[in-house]
Amino acid sequence: MAGRNLDRSHRDQRLQYDQIMRTLVFLHILILSCGYLNAQDSIEVRHLDTLRITAQRKLRDMGMQKTTIDSLGLRNDITGSLAQVLSHKSTIFIKSYGRSTLSTASFRGTSPSHTQVTWNGMKINSPLLGMVDFSTIPAFFIDKADLYHGPSSVTVSSGGLGGAIALSTETTGQDGLSVNYIQGIGSFRTFDEFLRLSYSKSKWSSSTRFYIASSRNDYKYVNYRKKNFFYDDQGNITGYEYPVERNKNGSFCDFHLLQDFQFRGTGKGTWNISAWYARTDRGIPLLNVDYKENTSVKNNQTDNTFRSVIGWNRLGERNKIAAKTGYIYTDMLYIYKRDLGNGDWANMVNSQSNVHTFFAQAEGEWYRRRWMFSANLSLNQHVVKSVDNAIISIEGQEALLGYQQARLEISGFLSAKYRPFERLGLSVNLRNDIYGKDLTPPIPSFLAEYLLSRKGEILLKASIAKNFRYPTLNDLYFMPGGNPDLLPEEGLTVDAGISAGHKGKNSEWNLSLAGFYSHINNWILWLPTFKGFWSPVNVKQVKSYGIEVKGSLGVKLNRNWRIDVDGNFAWTRSLNFGDPVSWADQSIGKQLVYIPEFSSAITGRLGWKDWTLTYDWIYYSERYTTSSNQTYSKLGVLGPYFMNDLSLEKKFVFPRFVIHLKGIVKNLFNEEYESVLGRPMPGINYTLSVGIVPVFR
Repeated sequence: MAGRNLDRSHRDQRLQYDQIMRTLVFLHILILSCGYLNAQDSIEVRHLDTLRITAQRKLRDMGMQKTTIDSLGLRNDITGSLAQVLSHKSTIFIKSYGRSTLSTASFRGTSPSHTQVTWNGMKINSPLLGMVDFSTIPAFFIDKADLYHGPSSVTVSSGGLGGAIALSTETTGQDGLSVNYIQGIGSFRTFDEFLRLSYSKSKWSSSTRFYIASSRNDYKYVNYRKKNFFYDDQGNITGYEYPVERNKNGSFCDFHLLQDFQFRGTGKGTWNISAWYARTDRGIPLLNVDYKENTSVKNNQTDNTFRSVIGWNRLGERNKIAAKTGYIYTDMLYIYKRDLGNGDWANMVNSQSNVHTFFAQAEGEWYRRRWMFSANLSLNQHVVKSVDNAIISIEGQEALLGYQQARLEISGFLSAKYRPFERLGLSVNLRNDIYGKDLTPPIPSFLAEYLLSRKGEILLKASIAKNFRYPTLNDLYFMPGGNPDLLPEEGLTVDAGISAGHKGKNSEWNLSLAGFYSHINNWILWLPTFKGFWSPVNVKQVKSYGIEVKGSLGVKLNRNWRIDVDGNFAWTRSLNFGDPVSWADQSIGKQLVYIPEFSSAITGRLGWKDWTLTYDWIYYSERYTTSSNQTYSKLGVLGPYFMNDLSLEKKFVFPRFVIHLKGIVKNLFNEEYESVLGRPMPGINYTLSVGIVPVFR
């Protein structure tokens, strides 16, 4: 009875929380819609800044294998997270544990911790786990995402053995006041609300974003891991069927608030301030092989995260200087309880992690005709406390299990870029890191490009880099199992490619092809021990190689019709060539678990006047769930699947406001699939959204 009262109280608190936030959103719209603001702009200053940035960018990106996802790709679906965008718009494989659950990135066949992620220049990878959960990042909160493949990632951060992702948010360049409000409603009682308030004047601009999402997330699926048998009168089995079940304990409620502020000060300097608060409250869905009732367990994770960055930069005629400082606080609580049947709950897991990260960075660039020199120095100070309060000692007393550690990470970077003549560009980079009391070997990289033909902009690119990723705090200190003797992972990556493109009056196209090879030593892997727990060791040597293809085409048929198509394809082999753990180890030379060999995505968009029809298609080949790649059991391999989404949008223009009405059908053909073993994904589902943009004159 006490447990039911706790559940009812928890649900009431969530309902009150949702009602309060929706009321606040409505009040903001009402207040701002009553205002009428005018602003002036300094055309001369903005024009000069744009010229400088463009000139330097030609040198800055020389030889890089880079994918940029702009606001059009990020704003496709109000219910979509950054994980969904990356799976549609890049060759990155997103490993998802289910709708609105852990979603991690595999870049060129590597592990999630081999993808480094920054937000406005500050690294946001968890110092405990070394990875980022992309399901907790709303796509509408990101204005631009730059993906750096392989060796190109060294220019962003060390440790990106697969690549790096640079996320950025900014204020709008539109003069005066602008408001954008979107309300979404979808299957499984899903509700989404987004509000952006922006104001820009001659020397300052501001952007405030709210996002609230909640869902019961109780979709139905056919459970092929269970059978309901039929019996005759003698008790003999006469047949069976697969039961239809619901996703249990999968509800979630997310809230995000982001403030960006930019101010142009004296002396040609610009200040940028960004602050982002996020709270995610999510149930952990039960496995499809779990026979427990949903009411008999409490399996929940709550995250409170605050990120802030303050930056200053000054653009000169031939130089740029910048400085940033930031802070990240994360409070993550994971609770797992079981009902004992008498109204009492057994506290099985009560794990809480508090992480403080202090960030500082200084950088400079000097540009002189055919040369560009740059340098930066960054510092990250982590203070971590991770404790499981549910562990009981032999004497029956509560025992704390976890660790408390602090680690300072310093990274220095030097770069020289040279264009001896217009067609050829060369770049030499060097990075070095200190983590704790240890120093990584130098991390060099070399990038080059050559313009083969101006007609069609045929460009050849090649790069090579040595890279290192040092162990995470959980790898070193987790109790029990942490291994303080771990060596940093060491990687050598080479890639080469060709790209071409053309922009005409009524059409434009781009196409790129790249091949890569990566060799990683001292791969960190958690393995079971004879003591009954898991521990990380340096056991694997991994070789990955493959091909990436990207392309886009846009055609304007006439003043009313337009067709746009973009897509990508990846062939990835990621093989284990480490020493056998035992004589029976069958994983040598086999594909790493959950890495598809083939993947592809295509997006087609047809526009007519104010109507837009969009079709998204994704394909993943089979993925193995065991390191030996065994296929004799259905549990050893996840079958290939195709994903199809269809959306239709209409824009209505009125004198004082614009309305966007959009309907989306996801999993159009009701595909049954799993991204991770035991985690069935939803079938066909729907989303309807309404966007309102007031027009201020």
